[in-house]
Amino acid sequence: MLKVGLTGGVASGKSTVARLFARHGVPIVDTDVIAREVVAPGEPGLEAIRAEFGDAVLAPDGQLDRRKLRELVFADPSRRARLEALLHPLIRARTIAALEKLASAPTSPPYAIVVVPLLVETDFGALVDRVLVVDCPEEVQLERLTARDGLTRAQAEAMIRAQASRAARIAAADDVLDTSTTLEETERRVDSLHRRYLQLATV
Repeated sequence: MLKVGLTGGVASGKSTVARLFARHGVPIVDTDVIAREVVAPGEPGLEAIRAEFGDAVLAPDGQLDRRKLRELVFADPSRRARLEALLHPLIRARTIAALEKLASAPTSPPYAIVVVPLLVETDFGALVDRVLVVDCPEEVQLERLTARDGLTRAQAEAMIRAQASRAARIAAADDVLDTSTTLEETERRVDSLHRRYLQLATV
């Protein structure tokens, strides 16, 4: 089974592109979804975060307050590094398990999309065979972040700076998909990539 890592900067359009691939019946393993699973109440990830950062990052119902945690770690790179050290091994293990389950199914798909926002910044690249970078100009990212998440421009800029540079992501890419155009053009590009990945999967 061909494994295509889908990555891109924050608010670059990764979720939209993943949904378009899913419309073709392609299985999606989304590490953002897995990241939420490993910090659910009762999971070891949540207890590790509470032990490291204190009860202030918990909501009254015991759930992780993701906004408080995000504000905390993006203001301090050392705290962000500690958070990643806690969660990335848990996320990686579940990602591997999900891919192994797909690959061993009686009707294994030709390929799967693995959504990894921090693929370039981490060792998750070793889990995939090909890298698809979803890309757009930084100004577009800023506009989307401030509109979508209600962030100030300074907060949005800090989030972008906390990730790999646009140039670094593109340098690591086998394929680049620009989402700054229309949705229709993005759909056409995904259709083309889908056909390409099916061909690669049968080689």
